[in-house]
Amino acid sequence: MATAYERFNLHATPEKFYIEACDDGANDVLVIDRVSTEMTLAGIKDIPPSGVTRPICGIMGTIRLVAGMYLIVITRKRKVGDLFGHTVWKALEFDVISYKKTILHLTDFQMQDNKAFLSMLRNVLNTDGFYFCTDYDLTHTQQRLSNTSPDFQEMSLLERADQRFMWNGNLLREITAQPELHKFAFPVIHGFIVMNPCCINGKVFEWILISRRSCFRAGVRYYVRGIDSEGHAANFVETEQIVQYNNARVSFVQTRGSMPFFWSQRPNLKYKPKPQISTDTNHMDGFRRHFESQVLIYGKQVILNLVNQKGSELPLEQAFAKMVNVTLASLLRYIAFDFHKECSKMRWHRLQILVDAVSDMQEEFGCVSFQRMGVLHVGQKIEEQADFEKIYKNAWADNANACAKQYAGTGALKTDFTRTGKRTHWGLVMDGWNSMIRYYKNNFSDGFRQDSIDLFLGNYTVDETDGLTPLHMQKDWKFLLVSAFPILLVFHHCCDTWTETLAYVLFWGMASALTAAVIVVNGREFVDAPKLVQKEKMD
Repeated sequence: MATAYERFNLHATPEKFYIEACDDGANDVLVIDRVSTEMTLAGIKDIPPSGVTRPICGIMGTIRLVAGMYLIVITRKRKVGDLFGHTVWKALEFDVISYKKTILHLTDFQMQDNKAFLSMLRNVLNTDGFYFCTDYDLTHTQQRLSNTSPDFQEMSLLERADQRFMWNGNLLREITAQPELHKFAFPVIHGFIVMNPCCINGKVFEWILISRRSCFRAGVRYYVRGIDSEGHAANFVETEQIVQYNNARVSFVQTRGSMPFFWSQRPNLKYKPKPQISTDTNHMDGFRRHFESQVLIYGKQVILNLVNQKGSELPLEQAFAKMVNVTLASLLRYIAFDFHKECSKMRWHRLQILVDAVSDMQEEFGCVSFQRMGVLHVGQKIEEQADFEKIYKNAWADNANACAKQYAGTGALKTDFTRTGKRTHWGLVMDGWNSMIRYYKNNFSDGFRQDSIDLFLGNYTVDETDGLTPLHMQKDWKFLLVSAFPILLVFHHCCDTWTETLAYVLFWGMASALTAAVIVVNGREFVDAPKLVQKEKMD
């Protein structure tokens, strides 16, 4: 496998960027022309002494904004651990550097838009959870890597990466198009990685958890639901558990994603918006594409659906169950478990019902490989290993928090139960707090976050030659009416008689009621909605 360079120096002159590979024995330099944007390969002797030099940890990629092209580099990293002898890094800090030396050529509107787009990029880059490795393919599971051809093994990291999980794929398009530059870049995944050395019965083994967040139909909690026409499920995450003991490795893979048919749940100021199933779309085409892809990649699988089986979520569960029954029935098993009903009133022990429902498939899917590797003695249970159980539960809780923050904006709910096996008063308080934060973000900041993700992943591209961008959307009369209400309040006058006071109270009472009614009825008009994506993609 062709590896990528690990250490770099960035030399900047007014005309060009020189990115020097600093690995032992390296002589290559990536040259980026700041005017023509052309990328070429050169040697160390071509670096001018006049450049401003600083070390960087890697190239995230390039992107075009209103002011022109920008170079995104990783400026700080932290070692997570070693995966089969390969160092895994977490990217901590980034820098976004303009090719242009000035933005004075922009109009005021263009400057505002460029500043907004830069804020969007930084919003994504500041979202915790970017990981990379320069000599190992983090985008693939052990199961996929164990079933590859010799030609695949010779590919560069950029060529062989699973595009579903390569979050800088859009940013690296120019480098990817030039094979001679591939050693200057590597795939970056978004999600969560933890590596823990563990010991059971005196036998030391490595337990690893990797979550890979898909960049296809990625987004925030309510603005991206269901699937797209290609069958990509919203907020899809592949989570792999790996155990390495001596020279043996085992891998167990789970995936999660939005229910794979066409539905939406747009914010409208209500605590929980009502889901809407599309009535004018052929659900089965996208549904089949999704599960044909799932079976091709992962093989036979069990589907666990934890949504409510009453109220507004009932139609979702019914639609899901109906479609599964007519799609690849021999390779899919569907289990619906009404989590809120079964575990209400702190009856968390009832999760055992779900565990028992899938117990007959655990052996088939290889969930008892601890034992097969010789770490556990015959008859021993993993649940009896207190030290390992603590590591295991805390890692899963940390994973839940990381993934939840990436798409919902807060940590996961009920992680106190994941960590300790029981609910705590502090856990209830934190769930209440996180629920309030989620409500605020869902309604008043998630539009910006969704735009940020769409810009970063290339779902929206900036054209320098365009006039006004979609950021300048005009609000209609309802929004203007509500905005004018506090201004009208300023122009009240003191009342001299009780009749004037009564008239004043009645007038403003009716005005307040009317304003509240307008807001409630037209809730969607008052939330922070995405501006960059097309309407059909949001609905």
